[in-house]
Amino acid sequence: MLLLKKTYHFHIHPKHLKSTAISHFTTQLVSRQTNTPAISYINDLCSNGKLSQALFEMSIQKDQLKFNDYDSLLNLCVNKKAIIEGQRVHLHMIKTHYIPPQFLQTRLMVLYIKCDHLKDARRVFDSMRKRNVVSWTAMISGYTQRGSSYDALDIFTEMIKSGESPNEFTFASVLPSCTGVRGYDHGRQLHSLIVKTSFDSHEFVGSSLLDMYAKSGSRGVFESLQRRDVVSCTAIITGYAQLGLDGEAVDLFRQLMREGMESNYVTYTSVLTALSGLAALDHGKQVHTVVYRSQFPSYIVLQNSLIDMYSKCGNPTYARRVFDGMLEKTVVTWNAMLVGYSKHGLGQEVIELFLLMRKEKEVKPDNTTFMAVLSGCSHGGLVNEGLTIFSEMVAGKEGVKPEHQHYGCMVDLLGRAGKVQEAFDVIKQMPFEPTSAIWGSLLSACRVHNNVAIGEVVAHRLLDIEPQNARNYVILSNLYASAGRWEDMTNLRGLMKKKAVTKEPGRSWIKANRTLHNFHADEQSHPRKEEAVKKVLELCAKIKGAGYTPDLSCVLHDVDDEQKEKILLGHSEKLAIVFGLISTSQGFPVRVMKNLRICVDCHNFAKIVSKVCGREISIRDSNRFHHIVGGMCSCADYW
Repeated sequence: MLLLKKTYHFHIHPKHLKSTAISHFTTQLVSRQTNTPAISYINDLCSNGKLSQALFEMSIQKDQLKFNDYDSLLNLCVNKKAIIEGQRVHLHMIKTHYIPPQFLQTRLMVLYIKCDHLKDARRVFDSMRKRNVVSWTAMISGYTQRGSSYDALDIFTEMIKSGESPNEFTFASVLPSCTGVRGYDHGRQLHSLIVKTSFDSHEFVGSSLLDMYAKSGSRGVFESLQRRDVVSCTAIITGYAQLGLDGEAVDLFRQLMREGMESNYVTYTSVLTALSGLAALDHGKQVHTVVYRSQFPSYIVLQNSLIDMYSKCGNPTYARRVFDGMLEKTVVTWNAMLVGYSKHGLGQEVIELFLLMRKEKEVKPDNTTFMAVLSGCSHGGLVNEGLTIFSEMVAGKEGVKPEHQHYGCMVDLLGRAGKVQEAFDVIKQMPFEPTSAIWGSLLSACRVHNNVAIGEVVAHRLLDIEPQNARNYVILSNLYASAGRWEDMTNLRGLMKKKAVTKEPGRSWIKANRTLHNFHADEQSHPRKEEAVKKVLELCAKIKGAGYTPDLSCVLHDVDDEQKEKILLGHSEKLAIVFGLISTSQGFPVRVMKNLRICVDCHNFAKIVSKVCGREISIRDSNRFHHIVGGMCSCADYW
């Protein structure tokens, strides 16, 4: 066979190994062909998990082993993800001129795929003379699982051209690769083929189809379903939630509830994810009530979603109630609560919960745990505590070594505290190359603390790495403007136009009377825009007597003070806040969401409006939450 004529170059250094699970489709397919092995010494060693001894027995036998011996050895290597040992078995086949049958070649492919050696898997695949549906599907599944969508689709196309007929597992394996414009077109063609071959009624294929259409934002396949069940409905809702189409996910859930469909815990988990994105606290409470009355409240994954929902909807107190009521907690549970506290700037609560986690020793902290704790220290201004925890990580106290994201937290921690030079030193001392996110964190600190010298160095590094990222241009432009370097700012804006870099416009939104209202700076499209603008003017006049003074430094244009104040009045946060005041009853909190970081002037405006109007105001921007009551913000003006 061709297998014997090829030269193989195996990469067996341990640093190349990755623990990635093989698709259950491929595993089931391969297992269908397994023969019952005859008992041999090597077979017996493998049955007892003694791989090293079995390999030694193999090495001292210069002749070919029997099929059952190779089968047992490769099967154990697959189960243990033992790539180096599996390569030794493969090499023994080659040296002894053993021609493996189709099944063993497929098993070799599974081993290489499972251990993330796709190139070696492809070499085995290419060497096979008579490929069958199992080997084709194994290769397609391997590419799909590793995100190599184009390769998966190309292999599938080659399979069809070869005359081999795909089965249900083949379709279920290739459909997840149908993403993006090209992928969606392929997906529609696959759908036609699936219908023609009568695989559309198969559970695996149907779920994969729904998932593909959901991720493309299309409800076509769902609407055409003759029979809708909880699996198909949940698939489309989950797809919308994963795409960030939160409104569509919730609307579909409502429609299905009206139609009398029963939901399972996966359905509710996906709906809670969508409600988290919308920050729809009232609807989240309603779902919580339904879950509580059902038989699902003990599902850990569902309870974790409730914690996440309450945190993202601005109510960490309710999140903690769910957390405290759980009989069993996983590391995901602890992390969800820690992240919730962190996003709310409750640094002290983060530290206390982390110490409780260490004390109870239910689960071990992981990378995400330390990310949440360090981030909580950063948002809460707990510099010393953050430095201590990071030092313990470096020393290996918890068995978790700092990675890029942890160093990024330290840069953020020091930068927020005004220690810009120290943050810069952390980047210089990192044991690996800093990411754009880390440089971006330092650049933001330079903007907040007006450190133009370091800011210019960092910004130009970022412009080299991410020449199309508008955020970097905007922050450097703002830095120039705050320093009065208008010519530099103008030149930078000109460079943005030359490179066709566009800035994401500021947007704020608020839910009132069951409707989501969007506002942009200098709003022109909202039907009640004139009423909102008039109210902003009235409030500004009123709160100036209570101590409000427009922060003109937030206007990054070279215009006079009167024009700067006018620009500030048109900020989307202010329009959304006042719309909330005139659209909700006294005593109800005003909850606003914003896609960018709130500016200092709008933050001051919200604080004084809260005090003068006696209203609680909650603002969730791109970084964190701001809970404002009686003129005081939960962030303590540290964000």
